[in-house]
Amino acid sequence: MTSTRSGPGRVLILVYGVFAVSATARAGVQIATDFGKAPVAYLLSAFAAVVYCVATFGLARSTSVSRRLALVAILIELAGVVGIGAFSYAVPEDFPDATVWSHFGQGYGYVPLVLPILGLFWLRRSTPS
Repeated sequence: MTSTRSGPGRVLILVYGVFAVSATARAGVQIATDFGKAPVAYLLSAFAAVVYCVATFGLARSTSVSRRLALVAILIELAGVVGIGAFSYAVPEDFPDATVWSHFGQGYGYVPLVLPILGLFWLRRSTPS
């Protein structure tokens, strides 16, 4: 099995790791300081942080089980960023502050929208023939 940790996979794991840390920190601060302001948005942000942590672990570990775990996490991430992105435009009052997936990741330069596509591509590319 080709490792997800080789070549461009290293950069992908690094980016996922950065998002895991930043989403966890942001959600933690938002929940601790302003939870009553936008509880739905902040809990979804915390959920996104967990998804990024799981995806990072799955990609970095690169076993057959962890690859499947990463695949599930990345599919959830893609559904989340598209679903929450659309929801944040439909019900903007529920998202007074930016979260990692609100507005399709606009506050993060739309990287959250592109990252799962790259993750799925890399999982496919690094799968043995």
